[in-house]
Amino acid sequence: MASRPHQFDGADPGCGLNKVAHLVSKTSWLSGDCLRHHSHRRASQRHHSHRRASQTMLTGKIAASAGLGVGAMLVLQGDLRIWRETWLLGAPERAVVCIIAGASLLAVGWLYRLLFCPLELLKAPDDVGYIVGDGRSRARAANEVRRRRKTGELPPVYPNGWYRVLDSHLLERGDVQNVSVLGEQVAVFRGQNGKAYVLDAYCPHLGANLAVGGRVVGSCIECPFHGWQFQGNDGKCVKIPYAEKVPEFAKVRSWPSCEVNGQILVWFHCDGKDPQWTVPEQQEITKGEWVYRGRTEHYVNAHIQEIPENAADVAHLAHLHTPCIVSGVDLRYTNSKTWKFLRHDWKVQWEPESEPNQHCSQMLVKHALTVFGLHWPLLDVHVVARQVGPGMVFLLFDHSFLGRGLILHCVTPVEPLLQCVSHIMFYQANIPPLVPKFILKAESIQFERDVMIWNNKKYISKPLLVKEDSAIQKHRRWFSQFYSENSPRLQYQRDTLDF
Repeated sequence: MASRPHQFDGADPGCGLNKVAHLVSKTSWLSGDCLRHHSHRRASQRHHSHRRASQTMLTGKIAASAGLGVGAMLVLQGDLRIWRETWLLGAPERAVVCIIAGASLLAVGWLYRLLFCPLELLKAPDDVGYIVGDGRSRARAANEVRRRRKTGELPPVYPNGWYRVLDSHLLERGDVQNVSVLGEQVAVFRGQNGKAYVLDAYCPHLGANLAVGGRVVGSCIECPFHGWQFQGNDGKCVKIPYAEKVPEFAKVRSWPSCEVNGQILVWFHCDGKDPQWTVPEQQEITKGEWVYRGRTEHYVNAHIQEIPENAADVAHLAHLHTPCIVSGVDLRYTNSKTWKFLRHDWKVQWEPESEPNQHCSQMLVKHALTVFGLHWPLLDVHVVARQVGPGMVFLLFDHSFLGRGLILHCVTPVEPLLQCVSHIMFYQANIPPLVPKFILKAESIQFERDVMIWNNKKYISKPLLVKEDSAIQKHRRWFSQFYSENSPRLQYQRDTLDF
């Protein structure tokens, strides 16, 4: 999607987007790395509250790892003593010792990751949702679907609202990252004051990308090309190293942003209006009672509205999500007779909220598991999924045995028909990490079944519905509040390869 020149100020977050959106041909940022910039790193305590609670478990983790390592060494020492006494410690035996030692260390590392480390499943755009055959690569299969699929008569492609750009713990003090969001490139950086800022990525001087080689100086970002410095709070240029005076109009667009629940979010409105609601703060995360247990990331080749509309499509749950998660994600095989004895049963209700929270809706989910037709009440899970605006859903878990926690489901448009969907898990600090990691993995499997549908379907603006589908039309009327007269639309789709 093309950008306008950068004569915008920070109070106009929408004016930089063309009113008619285009799919960009052969754009390099549509590869699997478009939003995956760095591996998971340890963040500062001040800005990442979910890390604070996990610090209390550090001693236990070290002790457990040390215990596993010492145990392995004791076993090896015992073996060595036997071999010495029996004169068997020759070259072959030393090789065996090395192999056992290496395997022990690998086992210790694997156990540590399983027991203590967050679960991180990050998928590339062509990893999920496409049928690959005839010797084709996954990228080729994805490209063929994208080129040949009919898109239908689409709603505007970028609804007004808050969108996630980055997890807080991926941005340390002094870091800067390049992110693709809403058809734009933005520079996300954390100043030395600890505050996160989001600016348009391209310098108004000669177009260098501020996030590629740019340096954080105080609460400013310095252009890597000529050293111009721009303030994070309003985008104004405050320093040009070789100029006597900085022009008043020298600035780059600053996006309204906030940092809450361990996420950095930006506000988008096509008409440049200020934020019309705030993102609710989950107190358990802020206080450190619920800690970070992992995230998944998927790319969905569909219009953004298709994804939240699933909440109102109650009928699809009984057909698509009833087969047990062990039957996998490929819809050609999920109904295999091998796993017929395991079933997920669902009861779902979706309703919009009233004033003053008309931008919110709720889905109440009751999940049950049956084995050979027998109901296992211990595994019943009740979930309240509260959607806030077009791009965020709070999935709250409350179980008498498994504890309480939250999955933040975030949908961010990368381009008109490519969505980055993240699921970020926070859970009770006193519950073993295996529990929330299993829940997150199960959610990922069920979600990938939906991705296979979305990646290959056509949007139908006037669907053929029966009486039992009434919630779908109700959801579409509710979601339409996030569009304005000037919301950007998709004009055409070029027949090109993007991955």
